Amino acid sequence: MTDTDAQPIVTRNDDDRRYEVHVDGVLAGFTVFRIDARGRLHFPHTEIDPAFRGRGLAQAVVGEAMTDAARRGETVVPHCPVVAKYLHEHEVPGLTVEWPDQPHPE
Repeated sequence: MTDTDAQPIVTRNDDDRRYEVHVDGVLAGFTVFRIDARGRLHFPHTEIDPAFRGRGLAQAVVGEAMTDAARRGETVVPHCPVVAKYLHEHEVPGLTVEWPDQPHPE
């Protein structure tokens, strides 16, 4: 198996308020969330290390983040263009999305 065949692992890191994607134990990227006073998760930014780009890892980390938020009954507010694009292109059963009038990506 080559490093491009390694399966990504997505985890939620509440201390750093982000979902992380790891490949072979190496942090390859993340999507950040902020929790507002109403408990909604605002997603302002997604980043993949340049060494890992082109492998679909942004889709993997955002997809798992959205699925996990749905499982937890959380509401998502997408500001990041990557998150917004994912939500426009994919149905996430049980996920509540509140679209911002004025997105504020980082």
